[in-house]
Amino acid sequence: MKKLTVGLLLALAALPVSAHTPYLHAKGEITANGGLVSMEASFAEKFFIPEAAFDNSEFQLTSPEGKRLTPDRVEVWKARTLAEHRLDNTPGTWRFSTGKRYGALFRVWEVDGKRESSRDAAVKIPEGAKVISNFQSVTRAETYLTVGAPNRTALAAHGEGLEIVAIDHPTDLYVGEQFRFNVLFDGKPLANQKVEITEVVSDTGNTPQVITLTTDAAGNASFRSERATRWLALTRHRTPAPQSSGVAEYSHSYTLSFRTLAQ
Repeated sequence: MKKLTVGLLLALAALPVSAHTPYLHAKGEITANGGLVSMEASFAEKFFIPEAAFDNSEFQLTSPEGKRLTPDRVEVWKARTLAEHRLDNTPGTWRFSTGKRYGALFRVWEVDGKRESSRDAAVKIPEGAKVISNFQSVTRAETYLTVGAPNRTALAAHGEGLEIVAIDHPTDLYVGEQFRFNVLFDGKPLANQKVEITEVVSDTGNTPQVITLTTDAAGNASFRSERATRWLALTRHRTPAPQSSGVAEYSHSYTLSFRTLAQ
């Protein structure tokens, strides 16, 4: 697959963490007999208006029976990656995932007032240098669609990496109801973890509503929507990186797109 240009990667590194968020948005005419689903994955500041393609990852589907599948077709364009898959008539809920994407190395340091950078893991940061940044992004974006009545098999936790695990079903949410979820890292709850939920307004041009939540000691949080609309939930978490990675930290991010329906 194509790679982002070096210039764009450096620009993304200079942006605040709230900018250029990954997302996966699925749509299609879904009936009891299934249907053709189109998945759009991108990095953006406003949802769902794509700016940079989500590339270098293996897109995945999980069927209502728990089977792991790959999309029928994946195409990478400049601003977005598009994946298509024809769902069969298996009733229940499907998970769509970008898979984990290991991004560029963001390594910037300063020696004697001169700033240098490298994305090559073989290039070592000089001893005594002032480290400005030294991390690699690890991103995954997911969403769900249901054929017929929802079920929960595809909602099971991955058990590795950063993820939002739905307690209330993400394709069966209505205005005024709670959407409870759990934030995990490597299968363990993340306490006091920030989750930012942003309204999707690309269809209207309105200023999006942004709600910030913090998980409790068990990694749980709850969100109530007062309008029928689409949302994107984002959480980020940094961890030490393996020595073989060439960076000090991994910067994990996970997004879940979902919608609330009118009563």
